[in-house]
Amino acid sequence: MHQRFVHREALLVLLFLLFAVFLVLLPTGFSRSIYINAEGVKARVLATDNTNLLERGVVRLGEQTCTIRILGGEHKGSQIQAVNLLSGKLEFDTFYQAGDLAWALVEEDGEGNILFANMVNHYRVGKELVLLLLFAVLLVLSSGLTGLRTLLSFSLAFLLIWKVLIPLCLKGYEPVLVALGVGTLLTISCLLLVAGFTRKAYAAILSSLLCSLLTCLLAILGTSYLGIHGSVMSWSESLLFAGFEQVNLTKLFQAAIYLSCSGAILDLSIDISAAMEELHQANPGLGKPQMMKSGMTIARSVVGSQTTTLLLAYIGSYLTIMMVYMAQGTPVMSILNAQSVASEILHTLVGCIGLVLVGPLTSLVCSYLYADRR
Repeated sequence: MHQRFVHREALLVLLFLLFAVFLVLLPTGFSRSIYINAEGVKARVLATDNTNLLERGVVRLGEQTCTIRILGGEHKGSQIQAVNLLSGKLEFDTFYQAGDLAWALVEEDGEGNILFANMVNHYRVGKELVLLLLFAVLLVLSSGLTGLRTLLSFSLAFLLIWKVLIPLCLKGYEPVLVALGVGTLLTISCLLLVAGFTRKAYAAILSSLLCSLLTCLLAILGTSYLGIHGSVMSWSESLLFAGFEQVNLTKLFQAAIYLSCSGAILDLSIDISAAMEELHQANPGLGKPQMMKSGMTIARSVVGSQTTTLLLAYIGSYLTIMMVYMAQGTPVMSILNAQSVASEILHTLVGCIGLVLVGPLTSLVCSYLYADRR
């Protein structure tokens, strides 16, 4: 029996691993060259010339000239001049110093000679990979084989969003339905990889999907109720200007609310389900009412911290805007009625309502799965 269970677990991991490979190879349909006769290269900044820059405090305007050495591509080893244009917006501008690693765009003529080089940004991929490796090592050291399966689940989540959700939304598919499909697949794959073919996984999957549907409905009703347009999301209007008028920004905003809440719901459901499984193993004779009551007690202990965590996560990403409002002396009523603030309030409350609902739903499902089963 145990050997058959192990074989099923191994088959599950293999299937999801093959699915991840398929997603890696799956084309998005948007991988095309924007610039003709141009190549992105890694480069080292050797020197900078700031004589054409106008500096006023922290704001810089104008043109910075950088002497760079190309570290990859067809022109590896070449030393050239590259231009860095600064618009005076700290959010988008990058200022270079000698010794920096950068990503540059090199334009060529028809014979392959360099015509022009433009600085794009600091080269951060290597440092990002170091952080990713650190996360993977710590996860495997602390969780063993379960950590490896968690890494696979983490990779699947990224690949499904990058290779499925984003391309389908750009092609004009219904964002809410696409998000529901991706969220459902993520929930099932994550919980099966983490908890395996167990009743706690089945209970968590069922309760998570039910709560996710409810949060999706709340997101749809909430945007209409508060009169919020999807353009409140950062960079959303740029999609329309880039020629993607078929994208419904409001529905995209609703899908984003659902997707961001589904992770917290998934997390809480497996916590409650795992605790109730331990309770069942300690006392297999508990009936449905006792199991339900115990589940609600467990839920009350964790929902408070989870809702606070959700609030802090959203506030943390919105901190500077709140500081701007306060610095300008904006009245509280004006702040609460602002569309940008109302959208974050909706985002937070929909997630919190979903977390509140996941407790009784998971307890109910677990009480039927575990009660009176010895």
